[in-house]
Amino acid sequence: MSDPRDQLAARLGVVASYKDQVGAHHDLTPASRDAMLVAMGAPTDAEAAASLLDRLRAEDALRPVPPWMVISSERAHEIDALDGIDWLLDFDDGGRRDGYGRTLGDLPMGIHRLSAPGWHAWLLSAPPKLDLPKPGWGITLPLYGLGQDGRVGSYGDLGAAVASLGAAGADFVGVNPIHAGFPTDASAISPYSPSHRGRLSTLHVDPASPPPAPGGPMVDYAVDQPARLAALRQEWTGDGGPGFQDWRVLQGADFERFALHQALADTLGPYWTAWPEAYRNPGSPEVRAFAHDHADAVGFHAWLQWRAEMSLAQVARKADAAGMRFGLYLDLAVGTHPSGAETWADPKLFARGVSLGAPPDAFTANGQSWGLAPMRPDTLAERGFAPLAAILREQLSHARLLRIDHILGFERAFWVPDDPAIPGAYIRMPRDALLAVARIEAARAGATIVGEDLGNIPDGLHDALEASGLLGCRVAQFMQDWDAAVPRFTPAKEYDEHALTSFGTHDLPTWEGWKAGRDLEWRRDLGDMDDDAFEKARARRRDEVAALVTLIGGDSAEYLHRFLADTPSCLVAVQIEDLLGQIEQPNLPGTIFEHPNWRRSLGVAADALGSLDAVRAVAESMQNARR
Repeated sequence: MSDPRDQLAARLGVVASYKDQVGAHHDLTPASRDAMLVAMGAPTDAEAAASLLDRLRAEDALRPVPPWMVISSERAHEIDALDGIDWLLDFDDGGRRDGYGRTLGDLPMGIHRLSAPGWHAWLLSAPPKLDLPKPGWGITLPLYGLGQDGRVGSYGDLGAAVASLGAAGADFVGVNPIHAGFPTDASAISPYSPSHRGRLSTLHVDPASPPPAPGGPMVDYAVDQPARLAALRQEWTGDGGPGFQDWRVLQGADFERFALHQALADTLGPYWTAWPEAYRNPGSPEVRAFAHDHADAVGFHAWLQWRAEMSLAQVARKADAAGMRFGLYLDLAVGTHPSGAETWADPKLFARGVSLGAPPDAFTANGQSWGLAPMRPDTLAERGFAPLAAILREQLSHARLLRIDHILGFERAFWVPDDPAIPGAYIRMPRDALLAVARIEAARAGATIVGEDLGNIPDGLHDALEASGLLGCRVAQFMQDWDAAVPRFTPAKEYDEHALTSFGTHDLPTWEGWKAGRDLEWRRDLGDMDDDAFEKARARRRDEVAALVTLIGGDSAEYLHRFLADTPSCLVAVQIEDLLGQIEQPNLPGTIFEHPNWRRSLGVAADALGSLDAVRAVAESMQNARR
């Protein structure tokens, strides 16, 4: 008889075995199985696991339909299993319909709750496929790097950049995630380790009276972040000004909980896991008393969010005025910081004792742990995937183009236990439901979704993305035959149409840096490779550079961008670092303080970007390619 803990783990989505990128086979160990069970709040005792399985199976026997179903929003529906059943349908806009039998009728687009005594199910009424956008192009840039003299770039700077680049012909301007961060920790600067993905970063809000610039060639968060926050506190009057209070009322309880967390963080420190025990529970009497006694502090943080929302609305208006087809191209981080506002407000939504990461590969023999809390697939399903929908809706309220970081996590997510002695494991995710939610929210916003599908791609994911109308990512640095003795890069005509194509990303070397092997030099200097490995890697890079330069016809960025423009990919992204001829990359993965990640200023005024000769040249190349 099989172990009930194995059966329970399988039911919760724990994958029994997998192959890593180098072809090594990994079986789920008992220790890993138990770590995954604990992460989802399930028992590791065999008898308790068997009891829970019995209860779940009894619940299954009561329901005539699965817990969730994806259906088309473009036709009327019948569900044979409802024959002879009185049911109630609650629509996500607050409407309600009751009925009897198999015929549900037309369903509006959205996530609706179908129920009868003893059970309920979620109906994800989604368009079958998003429309493929017409060919276009845009420029990606670091929002933080738009500031001058050591200052953090602001939403005002972003508006100036959008207006300038839109006038030059760009269809979009892409930035790294602008999720809420940790205002009182100036060292927590990675946009991919946010405090809350459903709220906005207030780091980039423009004070009415900006503090003096810190000075220097790098962004000085330690000076500028607290000075900017202090200037905003000086502006706060207690009522927020015209429009704020009405807006705040509409945001609801979840928003108030976030503002309360931020006020608590001002007093107790940025990371709630280090707070006194009584304040780690949002519903505790102590937290309620704090909210009452510090209402002004809570109001300040609500007002900061309002200022961020209004600032981004102004950016969107500037994009529209410039004739940009998409405007902002935003980025959704794959996970959230385990000690941030998102996990404090809703701890049952997140797995505990594990981090998102990646299995072993040729570069990391022990795999990777990213220090990010994963959402639990069982809790997501229980809630009708509303948490994901809310996050997507917030992002798409400001942009018509959205990148979902590491969309491989829609198929399966690799969870790494906090205990380094225990191997990680894959968790199956409800891919079809997650893609349906993405289609619903994108269709509502008239937006396009880009899924970052790089790495160890599960079988079928590319086809599922294309069938949903989501674009993939194609990165020219990676578009080569890795098994060939001599590098061979993919010709432009062989690129995918259903993709956003670029030369690199924020995690990869720039064009000039790639040619010079600057990333390899960093790895050598940091001790990631010895001299022998460095020389081999540098020799391989020289061959790669020669092969790609031959393919595109020259070694300047202008030839590179003509090549990208000529691909059939419907969207092309050009990095501002390549247009400026910069050699250093924005972020070096695997480092925090060893490399100046997220600190490099562009050194060009935001409102002058569209006037650069390199921008004009790339705009001409894109226009000649009928983008």
